[in-house]
Amino acid sequence: MRENGCLQGMLLRGSDGRVGRQLIKMKLKGDIPQIKICGITLPEQAEQCVALGADAIGCVFFTKSPRDVSDAQAKEIGSALGGKTSCVGVFVDADRDTILKKVERCGLTGVQLHGNESPELIAALRGMGLLVIKTLFSKRIPKLEAARRYAASSALLAECGTGSLPGGNAQDWHWADARPMARHAALVLAGGLTPDNVVQAVSAALPDAVDVSSGVETSSGKKDMSKVASFIANLRGAFSGTTNGRPLKKIF
Repeated sequence: MRENGCLQGMLLRGSDGRVGRQLIKMKLKGDIPQIKICGITLPEQAEQCVALGADAIGCVFFTKSPRDVSDAQAKEIGSALGGKTSCVGVFVDADRDTILKKVERCGLTGVQLHGNESPELIAALRGMGLLVIKTLFSKRIPKLEAARRYAASSALLAECGTGSLPGGNAQDWHWADARPMARHAALVLAGGLTPDNVVQAVSAALPDAVDVSSGVETSSGKKDMSKVASFIANLRGAFSGTTNGRPLKKIF
Protein backbone atom coordinates (compact mmCIF):
# COMPACT_ATOMS: atom_id res chain seq x y z
CA MET A 1 0.00 0.00 0.00
CA ARG A 2 1.35 3.45 -0.89
CA GLU A 3 0.74 6.55 1.16
CA ASN A 4 2.35 10.00 0.64
CA GLY A 5 4.85 8.54 -1.80
CA CYS A 6 5.98 5.91 0.67
CA LEU A 7 5.52 2.18 0.98
CA GLN A 8 3.66 1.49 4.21
CA GLY A 9 3.18 -2.29 4.26
CA MET A 10 4.66 -5.09 2.19
CA LEU A 11 4.68 -8.84 2.03
CA LEU A 12 8.17 -10.25 2.58
CA ARG A 13 9.21 -13.81 1.83
CA GLY A 14 11.32 -15.44 4.53
CA SER A 15 14.24 -17.80 4.04
CA ASP A 16 11.89 -20.67 4.72
CA GLY A 17 9.74 -19.63 1.76
CA ARG A 18 6.82 -18.47 3.91
CA VAL A 19 5.33 -15.06 3.36
CA GLY A 20 4.68 -12.74 6.26
CA ARG A 21 3.65 -9.09 6.56
CA GLN A 22 6.21 -6.62 7.79
CA LEU A 23 5.47 -2.95 8.28
CA ILE A 24 8.05 -0.77 6.58
CA LYS A 25 8.21 2.82 5.48
CA MET A 26 10.50 3.74 2.61
CA LYS A 27 10.62 6.33 -0.11
CA LEU A 28 10.08 4.95 -3.59
CA LYS A 29 12.83 6.77 -5.43
CA GLY A 30 15.75 5.72 -7.62
CA ASP A 31 17.29 2.27 -7.93
CA ILE A 32 17.75 -0.52 -5.40
CA PRO A 33 21.21 -1.23 -3.99
CA GLN A 34 23.35 -3.57 -6.05
CA ILE A 35 23.80 -7.14 -4.80
CA LYS A 36 27.04 -9.11 -4.44
CA ILE A 37 26.91 -12.80 -3.53
CA CYS A 38 30.25 -13.69 -1.94
CA GLY A 39 32.00 -16.95 -1.11
CA ILE A 40 31.02 -18.69 -4.34
CA THR A 41 32.86 -21.98 -4.93
CA LEU A 42 30.94 -23.53 -7.82
CA PRO A 43 30.56 -22.10 -11.35
CA GLU A 44 27.01 -23.37 -11.71
CA GLN A 45 26.02 -21.53 -8.54
CA ALA A 46 27.62 -18.35 -9.84
CA GLU A 47 25.48 -18.63 -12.97
CA GLN A 48 22.35 -19.29 -10.91
CA CYS A 49 22.99 -16.27 -8.68
CA VAL A 50 23.37 -14.02 -11.71
CA ALA A 51 20.21 -15.45 -13.26
CA LEU A 52 18.37 -14.53 -10.05
CA GLY A 53 19.63 -10.96 -10.25
CA ALA A 54 23.04 -10.71 -8.55
CA ASP A 55 25.22 -7.86 -9.82
CA ALA A 56 28.55 -9.33 -8.68
CA ILE A 57 30.10 -12.59 -7.48
CA GLY A 58 32.85 -12.92 -4.89
CA CYS A 59 35.61 -15.54 -4.75
CA VAL A 60 37.63 -15.85 -1.54
CA PHE A 61 41.42 -16.28 -1.67
CA PHE A 62 42.19 -16.92 2.00
CA THR A 63 43.37 -20.37 3.03
CA LYS A 64 41.84 -20.16 6.52
CA SER A 65 38.38 -19.64 5.07
CA PRO A 66 36.10 -22.62 4.37
CA ARG A 67 35.14 -20.73 1.18
CA ASP A 68 38.73 -20.51 -0.11
CA VAL A 69 39.05 -21.33 -3.81
CA SER A 70 42.00 -22.34 -5.98
CA ASP A 71 43.05 -20.34 -9.02
CA ALA A 72 41.52 -23.04 -11.22
CA GLN A 73 38.18 -22.86 -9.40
CA ALA A 74 38.09 -19.07 -9.60
CA LYS A 75 38.97 -19.08 -13.28
CA GLU A 76 36.16 -21.54 -13.95
CA ILE A 77 33.73 -19.35 -12.03
CA GLY A 78 34.86 -16.25 -13.93
CA SER A 79 34.53 -18.06 -17.23
CA ALA A 80 30.99 -19.11 -16.34
CA LEU A 81 30.10 -15.44 -15.91
CA GLY A 82 31.24 -14.74 -19.46
CA GLY A 83 32.58 -11.28 -18.66
CA LYS A 84 29.04 -9.95 -18.18
CA THR A 85 29.06 -9.88 -14.37
CA SER A 86 31.77 -8.61 -12.02
CA CYS A 87 33.92 -11.30 -10.40
CA VAL A 88 35.61 -9.91 -7.30
CA GLY A 89 38.51 -11.59 -5.53
CA VAL A 90 38.56 -11.29 -1.73
CA PHE A 91 42.03 -11.03 -0.16
CA VAL A 92 43.32 -10.70 3.41
CA ASP A 93 46.67 -8.90 3.75
CA ALA A 94 47.98 -10.23 0.42
CA ASP A 95 50.78 -8.27 -1.23
CA ARG A 96 50.47 -6.40 -4.51
CA ASP A 97 52.17 -9.06 -6.64
CA THR A 98 50.04 -11.88 -5.24
CA ILE A 99 46.86 -9.93 -5.92
CA LEU A 100 47.87 -9.03 -9.46
CA LYS A 101 48.81 -12.62 -10.27
CA LYS A 102 45.39 -13.81 -9.10
CA VAL A 103 43.69 -11.08 -11.12
CA GLU A 104 45.51 -12.16 -14.27
CA ARG A 105 45.21 -15.92 -13.76
CA CYS A 106 41.57 -15.91 -12.72
CA GLY A 107 40.16 -13.10 -14.83
CA LEU A 108 39.01 -11.03 -11.86
CA THR A 109 37.41 -7.66 -12.54
CA GLY A 110 37.89 -6.33 -9.03
CA VAL A 111 39.43 -6.98 -5.63
CA GLN A 112 38.12 -6.73 -2.08
CA LEU A 113 40.73 -6.11 0.61
CA HIS A 114 39.60 -7.59 3.91
CA GLY A 115 42.64 -7.06 6.14
CA ASN A 116 44.95 -4.21 7.16
CA GLU A 117 45.95 -3.16 3.65
CA SER A 118 47.40 0.33 3.20
CA PRO A 119 45.93 3.29 1.31
CA GLU A 120 49.08 3.14 -0.85
CA LEU A 121 48.23 -0.39 -2.00
CA ILE A 122 44.70 0.72 -2.81
CA ALA A 123 45.99 3.65 -4.87
CA ALA A 124 48.41 1.38 -6.75
CA LEU A 125 45.71 -1.15 -7.62
CA ARG A 126 43.26 1.54 -8.66
CA GLY A 127 45.97 3.05 -10.83
CA MET A 128 45.97 -0.21 -12.77
CA GLY A 129 42.29 0.17 -13.54
CA LEU A 130 40.98 -2.28 -10.95
CA LEU A 131 37.82 -1.97 -8.93
CA VAL A 132 39.05 -1.88 -5.31
CA ILE A 133 36.74 -2.39 -2.33
CA LYS A 134 38.26 -1.85 1.12
CA THR A 135 36.63 -3.42 4.16
CA LEU A 136 36.34 -1.51 7.43
CA PHE A 137 35.02 -2.99 10.65
CA SER A 138 32.76 -2.04 13.51
CA LYS A 139 34.57 -4.16 16.11
CA ARG A 140 38.22 -4.25 15.01
CA ILE A 141 40.88 -2.37 13.06
CA PRO A 142 40.66 -0.79 10.54
CA LYS A 143 37.47 0.67 11.99
CA LEU A 144 34.54 2.31 10.27
CA GLU A 145 35.75 5.69 11.48
CA ALA A 146 38.85 5.38 9.26
CA ALA A 147 36.74 5.81 6.12
CA ARG A 148 38.35 9.12 5.17
CA ARG A 149 41.80 7.47 5.11
CA TYR A 150 40.57 4.95 2.53
CA ALA A 151 38.52 7.35 0.43
CA ALA A 152 40.55 6.52 -2.68
CA SER A 153 38.83 3.12 -2.78
CA SER A 154 36.22 2.42 -5.44
CA ALA A 155 33.95 1.51 -2.53
CA LEU A 156 34.11 0.89 1.21
CA LEU A 157 32.58 -2.25 2.70
CA ALA A 158 31.24 -2.13 6.24
CA GLU A 159 31.48 -5.37 8.24
CA CYS A 160 31.00 -6.32 11.88
CA GLY A 161 34.47 -7.76 12.51
CA THR A 162 33.66 -10.24 15.26
CA GLY A 163 34.17 -13.96 14.91
CA SER A 164 37.10 -16.16 13.94
CA LEU A 165 37.30 -15.05 10.30
CA PRO A 166 37.65 -11.59 8.69
CA GLY A 167 34.18 -12.10 7.18
CA GLY A 168 31.44 -14.68 6.66
CA ASN A 169 30.79 -15.14 10.38
CA ALA A 170 27.02 -14.55 10.20
CA GLN A 171 27.23 -11.84 12.87
CA ASP A 172 24.67 -9.05 12.59
CA TRP A 173 25.44 -5.66 14.12
CA HIS A 174 24.28 -2.04 14.35
CA TRP A 175 24.13 -1.45 10.60
CA ALA A 176 23.31 2.25 10.94
CA ASP A 177 26.89 2.83 12.13
CA ALA A 178 27.99 2.37 8.51
CA ARG A 179 25.89 5.21 7.13
CA PRO A 180 28.48 8.05 7.56
CA MET A 181 30.99 6.11 5.42
CA ALA A 182 28.98 7.03 2.32
CA ARG A 183 30.34 10.58 2.59
CA HIS A 184 33.76 9.30 1.55
CA ALA A 185 33.09 6.57 -1.04
CA ALA A 186 30.39 4.26 -2.34
CA LEU A 187 29.13 2.06 0.50
CA VAL A 188 28.72 -1.73 0.54
CA LEU A 189 26.94 -3.20 3.56
CA ALA A 190 27.82 -6.68 4.86
CA GLY A 191 27.70 -8.62 8.09
CA GLY A 192 24.94 -10.97 9.19
CA LEU A 193 22.62 -10.22 6.27
CA THR A 194 19.84 -12.72 5.56
CA PRO A 195 16.64 -12.77 3.51
CA ASP A 196 14.74 -11.94 6.69
CA ASN A 197 16.74 -8.86 7.78
CA VAL A 198 18.11 -7.34 4.57
CA VAL A 199 15.29 -4.79 4.36
CA GLN A 200 15.89 -3.67 7.95
CA ALA A 201 19.66 -3.48 7.37
CA VAL A 202 19.37 -1.45 4.18
CA SER A 203 16.85 0.90 5.81
CA ALA A 204 19.36 1.53 8.60
CA ALA A 205 22.55 1.99 6.59
CA LEU A 206 21.33 3.28 3.19
CA PRO A 207 24.12 1.55 1.24
CA ASP A 208 24.86 1.57 -2.47
CA ALA A 209 25.25 -2.22 -2.44
CA VAL A 210 24.89 -5.22 -0.15
CA ASP A 211 27.21 -8.22 0.20
CA VAL A 212 25.92 -11.55 1.50
CA SER A 213 27.62 -14.92 1.99
CA SER A 214 26.72 -17.14 4.96
CA GLY A 215 23.19 -15.75 5.14
CA VAL A 216 22.25 -17.57 1.92
CA GLU A 217 24.11 -20.86 2.46
CA THR A 218 23.29 -24.44 3.34
CA SER A 219 26.95 -24.93 4.36
CA SER A 220 30.13 -22.90 3.93
CA GLY A 221 30.63 -22.16 0.24
CA LYS A 222 27.42 -23.91 -0.85
CA LYS A 223 24.62 -21.50 -1.61
CA ASP A 224 20.95 -22.26 -1.07
CA MET A 225 19.30 -20.89 -4.21
CA SER A 226 15.95 -20.52 -2.50
CA LYS A 227 17.59 -18.25 0.08
CA VAL A 228 19.40 -16.30 -2.66
CA ALA A 229 16.10 -15.85 -4.48
CA SER A 230 14.34 -14.69 -1.29
CA PHE A 231 17.17 -12.31 -0.41
CA ILE A 232 17.04 -10.62 -3.83
CA ALA A 233 13.24 -10.62 -4.03
CA ASN A 234 12.82 -9.09 -0.58
CA LEU A 235 15.34 -6.35 -1.29
CA ARG A 236 13.90 -5.51 -4.69
CA GLY A 237 10.34 -5.74 -3.50
CA ALA A 238 10.75 -3.47 -0.50
CA PHE A 239 13.55 -1.08 -1.20
CA SER A 240 13.80 1.36 -4.04
CA GLY A 241 16.64 3.76 -3.46
CA THR A 242 16.08 5.50 -0.13
CA THR A 243 19.26 7.53 -0.18
CA ASN A 244 18.58 10.36 2.26
CA GLY A 245 19.00 12.88 -0.53
CA ARG A 246 21.94 11.29 -2.36
CA PRO A 247 21.79 9.22 -5.54
CA LEU A 248 22.90 5.61 -5.32
CA LYS A 249 26.35 4.98 -6.76
CA LYS A 250 26.93 2.12 -9.16
CA ILE A 251 29.86 0.00 -8.03
CA PHE A 252 29.81 -3.16 -10.18
